[in-house]
Amino acid sequence: MVFVAILKRTLKDGQTYEDFRRAWYHKVGLGTENRMFTVLNAANPREIVVIALTETTLELASDLLSIDANERRDNPMADVIEPEIDRTFGILISEDDFSAAGSIEHKPATVNGKEIDIAEVARFIQEGTKLLTDSLRDRN
Repeated sequence: MVFVAILKRTLKDGQTYEDFRRAWYHKVGLGTENRMFTVLNAANPREIVVIALTETTLELASDLLSIDANERRDNPMADVIEPEIDRTFGILISEDDFSAAGSIEHKPATVNGKEIDIAEVARFIQEGTKLLTDSLRDRN
């Protein structure tokens, strides 16, 4: 499964994206396929949105959450960002490419070329919610 995390943070007055990047940048890798996209909000350049796509299993998810929690504990961002963080978590359920010109045919939902099993996604979400809730509670 590809786990998706979308986090919105707001820079404190006087802080820059580079200040954020120095505080946010991981010093330890996750050991699994992971891509992070960082976006500056065009309507509010103080708002930074990070979209993380991480390949994981339920068995590996706990370890990944621990690595991330340790990164934040060892590299706090409190001096750079406002305390409020908007968090959205989910499972990538389809990758679609609409870049071709002209008409395109409908296709089933796939990720990495593999058709998605909706029941498996639902199980992952149900079981993963407790892991995620426990991890976020431990950070506060």
